[in-house]
Amino acid sequence: MIRIFSLAAVLSTFSLPIAAQNCGPNDMCEIEGGEYHLRLPEGDGPHPVLIWFHGHRGNGASIHRGGGLQRDFLDKGFALLAPNGFRNSDGSRSYPARTGSPRDDVAFAFASLEAAAKRANLDKDRVYAGGFSAGGSMAWLLACEAGDKLAGMVSVAGALRRPNATECLGLKGLPVMQVHGFADGQVPFEGRGIRDWHQGSVWDILDRAREANGCRSNPDEIEIDDTYRSRVWDASCTGAPVRLDVHNGGHGLPQGWTARAWAFFEETGEAG
Repeated sequence: MIRIFSLAAVLSTFSLPIAAQNCGPNDMCEIEGGEYHLRLPEGDGPHPVLIWFHGHRGNGASIHRGGGLQRDFLDKGFALLAPNGFRNSDGSRSYPARTGSPRDDVAFAFASLEAAAKRANLDKDRVYAGGFSAGGSMAWLLACEAGDKLAGMVSVAGALRRPNATECLGLKGLPVMQVHGFADGQVPFEGRGIRDWHQGSVWDILDRAREANGCRSNPDEIEIDDTYRSRVWDASCTGAPVRLDVHNGGHGLPQGWTARAWAFFEETGEAG
């Protein structure tokens, strides 16, 4: 069953910081259950928010190194909020994003949002989610379970993992975009089995997104340029659009993806 998160439930699980903290690249904002990093744009706000999930063995400080995130989101007025994944016994951080995860990462993401809203003027009606690799899988999970709290989602090189009990009811009415490398062998389009779990299939989760939004099976538009081949479901959808952008590279963050993601959010809502 899908888990429904109320503000009261989140706050009862994760306490908020009493005073503002430095959330820069070397310092984290700490709340019960973990930490997050935060970058704020210029101006008084209210600022739309991009919740960004890092990849396996990464950390939220990556938002301070992301030139594209700064250029196409921070400099356009977005607050960048990056929760840290759960700390494993070896010190690494990860987002399992599947049944059996040691922490409720969906609840933790929203606890981080509430904590950040205590120290900055954030527009919680314009909250977007995104992530890379394992973080992209986490972005799909957040969209599936709590898409009604989001204005849009972009996953880069990630898919909804299995086993996963979510019914993906949150995808209804939510604009979603998948960016993926044709030569990705780390997270293939079909996914791959790892011990007792599976990375999930990009095709399967896009099918669930189309079904949730009443889109036909074949794309309404196909766009091809020097870097991307895109399949777009929009005109046929009774809910929100679904987009797949494929590049020729492997497992990574391709050039220009942030600009395309920002444009997708702007076209489907009020990103700026």
